[in-house]
This record gives sequence, C-alpha cells and structure tokens, in this order.
Amino acid sequence: MPGSIPLTFAAAVCAAALASCATTGLSDQQRLALYREHAGQPQRDFRYSRQLTGWTALGDEALAVWTKPNEAYLLEFGGGGCNGLDRASTILITNLLGQVSAGLDRVKTLDRPPGFNLTCRIETIRPLDTQAIRASEKALRQARTAERDAVPTDR
Repeated sequence: MPGSIPLTFAAAVCAAALASCATTGLSDQQRLALYREHAGQPQRDFRYSRQLTGWTALGDEALAVWTKPNEAYLLEFGGGGCNGLDRASTILITNLLGQVSAGLDRVKTLDRPPGFNLTCRIETIRPLDTQAIRASEKALRQARTAERDAVPTDR
C-alpha cells in the first residue's frame, strides 16, 4: 500500500518509544507529569493521516501519539480514563475525514485480552514539544546512570 508504514517498522518504533520511557525508571504518573509539562495549550483537533509513528500509554489517564517523528499529541481521556491501555497491543483512533476532535473521537484498544476491545473518549488534545521530552528523558537517564555509577561497590 503506497505511503503506509510496514508493520515491523511501526512495531519497532512503538517498542523504541516504550523502551525510552522504561529506561527512565519513571512511574506512569511521573511520565504523565513529564509529558504534561511539555504539552501546549489544549486544542480542538489535529490532522491524522491514519498512520502513527508511535504511541505511549501514560497510565489510564492519557496517551501520547506520534503522527510524525517530531510531531506528537497528548490525548487525555474523560469518563474514568482508559483502563488497561498499557496492555493494548494495537490502538485505533476514530476520526472524521482525517481530523481527530476532542470530545468527539475515541481511541479503541484491540487484543486486551483477545476478543475484548475497549473504547475511550478523547477529552483533551494538547500538542507535545517532542524535543523537550527527548531532552528530559535523556537527562533522567544520565542522572540515573550517574547515580548508579556513584554507588561504591564492595568487591
């Protein structure tokens, strides 16, 4: 299919995005706070070409989606959040003619467990400063490495 991303590439990007968060050693709430810190003002909608370059579950309250390598949005859910989002293997985002709108569109999780799909309403959409997020995550990883290296080992 022209313009589509091969499934293996998309899976690798998702794994890398999740791994980058995992290596910071942050809890879901700490990661959500980090992403909120680097999010802009709420906006009504965003363009969606039906291709994600990655996504990261931020607990049950939010999801970060990358629509391009340097373009991402923080989607926050209403109605009690989106329970089990971090266990989803695949997500779908509803849209109308390539526009995802807060209050109207939803994130659908697939294979959570097999045959059970969950639908979560998007309450707010905020653009993310992807460079600032990467810089913060890198600084956290470096701080953890320095902390680990500073601990004396008795051998």
